[in-house]
Amino acid sequence: MQQLNDFLVTIDGYLGGSQWFVFLLLGTGLFFTIYLGFPQFRFMGHATRIVRGRYDHEGDSGDTSHFQALTTALSGTVGTGNIAGVALAIHLGGPAAIFWMIVTAAIGMCTKFVEVTLSHKYREFAKDGSVSGGPMYYMKNKLKMPWLAAIFSIATIVCTFGTGSLPQINSISNAVYATFGVKHIITGAILAVLLAFVIIGGIKRIAKVTEKLVPSMALIYVIGALAVIITNYQNIIPSLGAIITDVFTGTAATGGFLGAGFAFAFNRGVNRGLYSNEAGQGSAAIAHAAARTKEPVSEGLVALLEPFIDTIIICTLTGLVLLSSGVWKEKYDNTFQMTDMEILAGHYDETDAADKQALILHLRNKESLPLFNGTLNITDGKVEDQPSIIHARSLAEDVVFYLDYKPYTGPVKITEGGLDRSNPEFRIDGKSLLHSAPLTTVAFTKSFFGEWGKYIVSIGLLLFAFSTAISWSYYGGRAVTYLWGVKYVMYYRIVYVILFFLASFIDTTLIWTFSGIAIVFMALPNLFGILMLHRDMKQTLQQYWKSFRKAHPDEDIPVRVRE
Repeated sequence: MQQLNDFLVTIDGYLGGSQWFVFLLLGTGLFFTIYLGFPQFRFMGHATRIVRGRYDHEGDSGDTSHFQALTTALSGTVGTGNIAGVALAIHLGGPAAIFWMIVTAAIGMCTKFVEVTLSHKYREFAKDGSVSGGPMYYMKNKLKMPWLAAIFSIATIVCTFGTGSLPQINSISNAVYATFGVKHIITGAILAVLLAFVIIGGIKRIAKVTEKLVPSMALIYVIGALAVIITNYQNIIPSLGAIITDVFTGTAATGGFLGAGFAFAFNRGVNRGLYSNEAGQGSAAIAHAAARTKEPVSEGLVALLEPFIDTIIICTLTGLVLLSSGVWKEKYDNTFQMTDMEILAGHYDETDAADKQALILHLRNKESLPLFNGTLNITDGKVEDQPSIIHARSLAEDVVFYLDYKPYTGPVKITEGGLDRSNPEFRIDGKSLLHSAPLTTVAFTKSFFGEWGKYIVSIGLLLFAFSTAISWSYYGGRAVTYLWGVKYVMYYRIVYVILFFLASFIDTTLIWTFSGIAIVFMALPNLFGILMLHRDMKQTLQQYWKSFRKAHPDEDIPVRVRE
């Protein structure tokens, strides 16, 4: 498992963890923002009126309403990224990561507007009247690049596991175990059955579920988040200050947090921002293609609301919860994950300036510290003459080894800083920084709700993540339909449900690393495609406003239309 994670980390370093992808993503969004005249800001009011059904027409073709398409797409984006992803971004990059998540969302609103408009414009209808749409259809029907459409479809199928299935159930099972003590495998089994029941019904059943689920879960979560922020009101201004002041300087070491540089905060903030709102990935365009409207631009305008709701509102609230409560820099009792643990060949003290600097450089991959090789002697779970152990990018404390739920006594073989394969299956507990869903869970207890706060996270995460898994099964089904036909969709759904179950008890670090790689493989062909169609997009937008002015001469429109 450790070797697999190391391999995936290496790939992620060249893809999602590298600067070129970040600049491609932001650069594409910036280009369209300027080229189309900042539509995400000028047209937002008009977009809300479309969602409310103000301009709907009888007889429009499609499977879902504007609101159902929005909630289906939101259910695909509002998920673990809003709870676990934000916590991971702060854990890796410090407060400044939130700033870059917000910037990514603001730019991503325009990217999503473009990809949804083009996907809706070139969608196809089957003989039974059902709709098939998504970036693969504009690639085939307009760009005349079926090979690119095939690549995108394959990447979509891979990404349904890396984004929509595996991280969702993994975060759910971890949160439910931490809160209620229910074993991971039981949670996975129950939710896998429920997932199978919902997705067999197709887009219409999915839309009916998500239009009720998304508003409810968002309301519950926002109330809980505001409770934490209000309880810690004295830290609101310092938290906002840290988000801004750390942007170009990085975050200094504080508490158990060993600091983060500008590049890491920037990269992780953008990466997690994309994971959260999926702008540029092309996924939401598949859901919006099913909307009942003859105007592709109107559905694109609905879609630009998603990054605003998902990241600028919900993710920012989560970030303020984590920062104002102070939990992001404190160590808590934790069960260590092997892929997140490293045993050093020596003793380091984080209160010593020289040792702290050496640890910081090691974590930033600037200078490597020597790793432990040999045998640790364990007595009643405690390591004799314990070398420094890094877990979750912090120096671990009070480390205890367990075997069969009892403190272990005996030797433990260590190879290159990790447990050798010859060892039995140990459980290692201790104090370290937290990340992902467990960190947000602790933060929600720092309010007047007290320990009840963790139930808000567990329930919110359950609803968020489960609805995401539902929506992504539809995306994958559309990709399978494009590649091989509708008769193979059922086989895909079976595999989807099985892997959903298995991921409930797989290592979290491994899952998150895989998700970052999957996102890049899906986003690249979509970003290339929409850039190729930039003129088509501008002409489509201009034509929409001309038609709108003729149909609604008394309406104020937020753009001057050339005759």
